This record gives sequence, C-alpha cells and structure tokens, in this order.
Amino acid sequence: MEHTLVHVCRHGQVYNPNHVLYGRLPGFGLSDLGRQMADRLGEYFADLPITHLRVSPLQRARETMAPIAARHPELELVVDNRIIEAANSLEGQAFGRFNQRLLLPRNLIRLRNPLRPSWGEPYEKVAQRMHAAIADAAAAAGVGGRAVLVSHELPIWMARLSAEGRPLVHNPAQRQARLASVTTFTLMEGRVVKVDYTEPAGGLVPARKKILRPGM
Repeated sequence: MEHTLVHVCRHGQVYNPNHVLYGRLPGFGLSDLGRQMADRLGEYFADLPITHLRVSPLQRARETMAPIAARHPELELVVDNRIIEAANSLEGQAFGRFNQRLLLPRNLIRLRNPLRPSWGEPYEKVAQRMHAAIADAAAAAGVGGRAVLVSHELPIWMARLSAEGRPLVHNPAQRQARLASVTTFTLMEGRVVKVDYTEPAGGLVPARKKILRPGM
C-alpha cells in the first residue's frame, strides 16, 4: 500500500538582536544566516516530487518557504493558521542575559504550572491542531505524494511526541527540531506510521544556548 510523506520544516534563524520572545508577533523575519538556511531547504527539496505546499502565516515561516516554493512554481501555497507558533502570554518580553526578568511577579504567576503549560497554549491543543493540518496536507498531496510544511519548533515537537505516543510534557532543551530541520511524517490511510528527522542546514545552525525561556 502506498504511503504519503509530510515533511514539516522548522523556519530558519530569525533576526532578533534584542532577544525578544517573539512568539506570534509580526515583524520578525529571517536573519542573513536564516536566509542561507532557507536556501539549503530549497536545495534539499528541489528535485523531490513535491505535490503540496503549506505554511504558517508568520513572516519567518513564509520567508523560509520562499526558496522551496520558487523551485515548485506549479504548486499553490496554502497558508494554514493551524501550524502557527504556540500562543504564549510572555511574548514581547526580553528577559535579560540570565532570565532575571522572569522573576518579576507578573511573570512568576504565569510559570506556576509547567505541565499545561500555564504561560501559553496547552500542549494537547497544539498537538491536535498540528495533526489535523498534517492530515489535511497528506490528503491534498495525494496517495504516494509529498507535502512540505513550514512551521515552528514547539508545534513540530508536539506533533512528533503525539505521533510517537510519548508524553507531551518535556524538557525544552531535549527537543529535536533545530532551525531549518525537517521532521517527516509517513502516513498510510490517514494515520502516521513513522517519523523521521534530518537537518539539511545542520552545518549552519549555531550551538544551542544553555539558557532557555518558556516557549523557546
């Protein structure tokens, strides 16, 4: 029986010199390095038989998709709000070099329950909307087809954990969804049967920072 592949890419590096937790805020596009990462993704998918394209509405995702779409001009690009970044009530803030501003009372109250998490969109909701979008992308790609989506780190990781039957509560430092990475969901009869992961732009990705913020 034929399967369908849905390749879910994380966007490239964002230009963010003030280290703002940008979340869903507008106006955060790719850095020069991020555009190089996007070009690597364009090259990676250039010769594959892609049959469907879908992207988050956020600027950084659209800019990452651009080199991919340019190599498949015959395909319509679908904008899907279901693969947007997770909602985060802390967005718009810069927390300082050592996250000291997280200790402000207005922020501490939002960190009271990391299992939900209390500062943002519930993990279960993120996983559900991502799987719905992946299923629709697979249907649009057709049996035996390939879809390419560009989304964001946390939604991609929630989709993977859910597909693999693992708990959604996790340590952010252990996410395997680096910048410009590709998480591939193999579907048969609408069901995910396999998940693979690769990093076409791995040589461009800076070392992971040790200091993490909620939602990053």
